[in-house]
Formats: sequence, C-alpha cells, structure tokens
Amino acid sequence: MKRLFNRCLLILTGTALLSANAMAADPAVCKTVRMGVVSWTDVVATSGVADVLLTGLGYDSKQTSAVQQIIFAGIRDKRLDIFLGYWKPAMDNNIAPFLAARQVKVFATPSLSDAQATLAVPQYVSDAGLKTFADIARFKQQLGGKIYGIEPGSGANTDIQKMIDSNHFGLGGFKLIASGEAGMLAAVQRAVNRKEFVVFVGWTPHPMNINMKMAYLTGSEDVFGPNEGAATVSTVTAPDYAERCPNVNRLLENLTFTAAQESQLMVPIMDRKTPQDVARQWLRDNPEDLQRWLAGVTTLDGKDGVAAVQASLKP
Repeated sequence: MKRLFNRCLLILTGTALLSANAMAADPAVCKTVRMGVVSWTDVVATSGVADVLLTGLGYDSKQTSAVQQIIFAGIRDKRLDIFLGYWKPAMDNNIAPFLAARQVKVFATPSLSDAQATLAVPQYVSDAGLKTFADIARFKQQLGGKIYGIEPGSGANTDIQKMIDSNHFGLGGFKLIASGEAGMLAAVQRAVNRKEFVVFVGWTPHPMNINMKMAYLTGSEDVFGPNEGAATVSTVTAPDYAERCPNVNRLLENLTFTAAQESQLMVPIMDRKTPQDVARQWLRDNPEDLQRWLAGVTTLDGKDGVAAVQASLKP
C-alpha cells in the first residue's frame, strides 16, 4: 500500500512539474517580439542585450528604430510590443497622452534607477565660470548663442525650447540646435578639440562621461526634473502584454542595469561594434548577469532558458 502511494505521489509530482513547464512557456503568437528602439546608445545597448537573450530563448526579435512618439504610437496601434528606453522625466510629456488613454503600460520598477540628464559643458568651460543655468546667458558670445540638443521632438529639446521661449535664465536670444545623438556629440567634440565654449544635453549612462572631462550644470530649477535632472529608465509594453506573453514579460522585469554597466556596454558600440556582438561578449564575461536576467524564464517552448542561451553564445 505504501509502495502504491509513493508511485501515485511520483506521478502527481511529475504531472505538476510538466504543468508548471507548460504554463511557463509562451503561446506561439508571442514568438515574434517587436521592439521599438530610439537612437540613444544606452537604449541601443540594452535593446541589444534583450535581442540576444530573446533569440537564444527561441523568439524572433524584430527591432524598429524610430523617435519616441512613433514608438509609443506603435505600441498603441499594436505594431510594436515593447520599448526599453522610457527616460523619466525627459519623455514624460510625450508619453503622457498614451498613459492617460491606457494605451501603454510602464513597468513599476525601473530598469535603470541612477540615470541623469541635464545641460552640461566641458570641464574647461565650467572652470571658466559657466557652472549653473543662470551663467549661460553671461557667456552668450562665447557660446555663439547656441544650445545643442538631441533629436527633434525629444523631451530634452522641448524643455530647452521652453526656456528660450519664456526667456528663462535670460536665454531668450539663444537658438536650439537639434540633431541626433551622434551629430550632437560630433559638434561637441569639435568644440572640445578647439577649446571652444559649448553647452549641450549631457546624460549618464553614456561613454561621454568616460571619454570627455565634463561637468553638469546646477541650479536648473527642475527644468529637467528634480535633483538636477536625476532620471530613471523604464520598460514600456502594450497594456495586456504580461497576460499575453508572461515569459517575455518576466525577462523584461528581470532586465535591470546600473549606469556603470550600461556605460561599459556602450563604449564598444560607440567604437562601431554591433550591439548584439557586445551583448554576447558581455553575457559570456558576466555569467552572474545571465543567471539573474533569466531567473524564472524559460525558452519559448518551456525548456531551460539558461541552458538554451548559454548554448547560443558558444562560438
């Protein structure tokens, strides 16, 4: 009788384990993960990590590069599923209507909690006396009356233009120079090479903090958010994505970084290595991150996620 009971217990336990695995797997409709990516190197880097992990787990990861407004609209219109780059508060105004209409969902826990975005200058400009937002107007001639922003329509550019339009800090006569990240950084580097004055949107994580001696301006009066532009970065998905694709959603919840980690990931990408190659090398060199990011995550068909990704990383 005891032997029969033990056999039944084993059968029930095995059935429960099989059921758990089946529940962990995502339905076939989740196989293609459509990811929006803005052209900010930190978002490109973290999206590259997600891409490599998803591919190793048996998913088809499809990336679409676009500005943030188009990405939010893409999630609303069911053309995109996820976005790993919601910078708060820089993107607050752009995401606000989508949140109000419950067309997107922001993860409660940020993927990056120690970010910062505000105006910055090269260190030699700070040493010359341009240390605060209120100092900018005093150096208008040396700055050529220009403030260098990022891509058109970004939250940072909107904040700069508001300062100019309202003559906040006496910036009424200044001109916002809008361009993508690469264009802005190229202009800043030219100024640095010539020891010219320049003020620009700076942020961390980013290799600019490693490659250039720079200083963030203070006294911003919360123009770029409280605490001199302190920021977080969060993942955004379709509102019902967690219910439809719980396994991918679990991966996204696990996918957290520090500013130091992201800056290190970004350096080789800035040197023209592909985000996927950088991500693969990072996962080989940092097995503890691989284990952390894949905790409780399976392959698309419910198998061991860690083993599958480790196999995919072999040369």
